Amino acid sequence: MDLIDKLTILTDSAKYDVACTSSGSERKSAPGSVGSTVSMGICHSFAADGRCISLLKVLMTNNCIYDCKYCVNRKSNDTRRAAFTPRELAELTMHFYRRNYIEGLFLSSGILRNPDYTMERMIQALELLRDEYKFGGYIHVKAIPGADDALITRLGHLADRMSVNIELPSQESLTLLAPDKTKESILRPMGLMREKIRETSTELAVSRHAPKFAPAGQSTQLIIGATPDTDFRILKLTEGLYQKYKLKRVFYSAYTPVMEHSLLPAKDSKPPLLREHRLYQADWLLRFYGFQAQELLDENHQNFDPLLDPKCNWALHHMELFPVEVNRAPYEMLLRVPGIGVRSAQRILKARKTGSLDFTGLKKLGVVLKRAQYFITCRDKGLEGLRISQHSLLRALISETGIKRLEDQPEQLSFFDESLVTREDAVKCLTGQI
Repeated sequence: MDLIDKLTILTDSAKYDVACTSSGSERKSAPGSVGSTVSMGICHSFAADGRCISLLKVLMTNNCIYDCKYCVNRKSNDTRRAAFTPRELAELTMHFYRRNYIEGLFLSSGILRNPDYTMERMIQALELLRDEYKFGGYIHVKAIPGADDALITRLGHLADRMSVNIELPSQESLTLLAPDKTKESILRPMGLMREKIRETSTELAVSRHAPKFAPAGQSTQLIIGATPDTDFRILKLTEGLYQKYKLKRVFYSAYTPVMEHSLLPAKDSKPPLLREHRLYQADWLLRFYGFQAQELLDENHQNFDPLLDPKCNWALHHMELFPVEVNRAPYEMLLRVPGIGVRSAQRILKARKTGSLDFTGLKKLGVVLKRAQYFITCRDKGLEGLRISQHSLLRALISETGIKRLEDQPEQLSFFDESLVTREDAVKCLTGQI
């Protein structure tokens, strides 16, 4: 099998992994090397399915000894298999980089033979890039659950960011759909990476030349909609991951039905993209707005309202806290007002030191008054002419989201017709003819 066929198979096999981020690292280009991750060093492009990417996103191999029911690469699936050698992957990355198609690499893999063997091949590829080709660009690599700690440590010193995909939110779901995986085998490398990152911080405080372990931190991915797990369970897991393992990001992937199985959604069902969107909004509230998972959902309300974003939904259930006087409210309360974000809250604090704010001034500061007007006062007065009732407020907020029915849920956009992408196009891309 030639390199073009391998590239076609292994990039297509990698497209369902969304945990592809390119921020947080400051690896500078040394004399004689190529690539840098400093200050906007990552460019962005778009995949055929419409997702924004900035890295060559590929698998080392789509051969796998595991039989995860939701995975297109599972061993029982009849699909074309391929594998890069470490040299092929390193040269391919450099070819794309030199033509300015990419600024980095996102590398994952199926499990070939066993976790340790797979990790050794990934390490060989990254050592070629870093040592022989002097590549200083961004590399995000997936650690393989069950691999030896020494291999994870070696990989972490070569990569900018590492991640281990949890994929399913509970041990029950793993047992049903991924019987070869366990919660412990996934969380153990997460704990190791957390400790190695912490050790790096301590060592860098003593010497700035100390080797860095995954300087951009670690992340993970959760698949949404493949199992009956509720939003509340997923959000509680997310909160625990941020607190215990100090993750930079948790990514959510709406399950795309690619496999026929009695335990999975029907193949003709749509990916729950709106649910994925609501979880990302809630995740943002956990990380930057001071919310806790149990404030947004609870045992009696275990899934997000598809017609309202989580912040508006929380505010509607806590109207006793509103309206908020923007000229006196503390920063923590301003963040809980729908329509006021982190930056606009900071601007409000700064602006009100020089004088009291009115609604016109708030709009200039970036406050989204279409939502915020129902929850704030300026100089102890509401917006002139505004009449609020519980029913009218709910109707107005639903109208403002633009989604009035579940049938109006968004669909994944595509910039390109995949049928138009030919083998000849791939060859031209590699040879620099496009």
